[in-house]
Amino acid sequence: MKQKKIGFIGLGLIGGSIAKAIRRYYPDYEIVAFDKNRETLALATQESIINVACTSIDDNFRGCNYIFLCAPVAFNTAYLKQMMPYLHDDMILTDVGSVKTPIHDEIIRLGLEDYFIGGHPMAGSEKSGFANSKPILIENAYFVLTPSAKVAKKKIDAYASFVESLRALPIVLDYHEHDIVTGTISHLPHIIAASLVNFVRDTDTKDELMKTLAAGGFKDITRIASSSPTMWEHICAQNQSNISQILGNYIETLNEAKKLVDAGDSQGIYDMFDHSRNYRNSMPNGSAGPIKRAFEIYCDIPDEAGVIATIATILASNALSIKNIGIVHNREFEEGVLRIEFYDSISCEKAVALLQKHRYIVYER
Repeated sequence: MKQKKIGFIGLGLIGGSIAKAIRRYYPDYEIVAFDKNRETLALATQESIINVACTSIDDNFRGCNYIFLCAPVAFNTAYLKQMMPYLHDDMILTDVGSVKTPIHDEIIRLGLEDYFIGGHPMAGSEKSGFANSKPILIENAYFVLTPSAKVAKKKIDAYASFVESLRALPIVLDYHEHDIVTGTISHLPHIIAASLVNFVRDTDTKDELMKTLAAGGFKDITRIASSSPTMWEHICAQNQSNISQILGNYIETLNEAKKLVDAGDSQGIYDMFDHSRNYRNSMPNGSAGPIKRAFEIYCDIPDEAGVIATIATILASNALSIKNIGIVHNREFEEGVLRIEFYDSISCEKAVALLQKHRYIVYER
């Protein structure tokens, strides 16, 4: 049986991670990749992730079973015309963009619906580039598939099975629905976080008392405001109409909350918090969503010199890398004096067991 051939246009964080996952689970597959960055291609070749490094989109992409468009969304759309000579009946053309309508519109315009199934792995990192890619990035992450109207069902089923074999969780959505869903659960929260931080900045006291006292819970709910401004500028432009409508609906929800407060409606206010608590607590914990989790623990520590250094040494001596560490001064809604953040769930779990073994009291979030 002939081994499959996979093509990648772009080998950044997402493209590189998918390529590494394919190499892990399908070591005999041929992987061909184009990237504008020659150092990226050299590193991918050196690590034996790709078989063929391409400095242009050429005949090396002929005969691919899958071609993944993993460049920024605007570039993916532009690359479609260059893909046309390499499309054949038994192949699937896909992308990894977080907004689907623009590329689907172009696919329809070019008459490529028979080949295209959009893709959106809901995974990411604050770090970018192939050097930071890893085969487990998409593991247990939802991987949304947005098929074109004319693509064969057997292709959709094949792609879903392939995604599942890479340990991701495939879910099939209409691309319009995808952009509304992600607009609500990902794009809107980022806008809320950014606007909330800016609201505090603009209304802070002269001596920045709000900034000083915020910390704790405020930093948790606004953590995503630290995301890339460039990326979110592009996303808001690409999903403009959906985001505008969603923002309008959310503003109405805020107005309803204001009416409850203005009226002193105790039951209405209670119901608002009770319904939100119950719905949030019903959300699954096992899979990754569109907003990256913070892998953090809180730990009680005595007020002694060198105690933070001791904990850091315990973790470092067991090869656990700390992303961030610091004292929580505002603990009105927090348990634990020391907050420690890690890069992944495995490190977080190991740290809990390790610190408990050393008789520290640890709180997981």
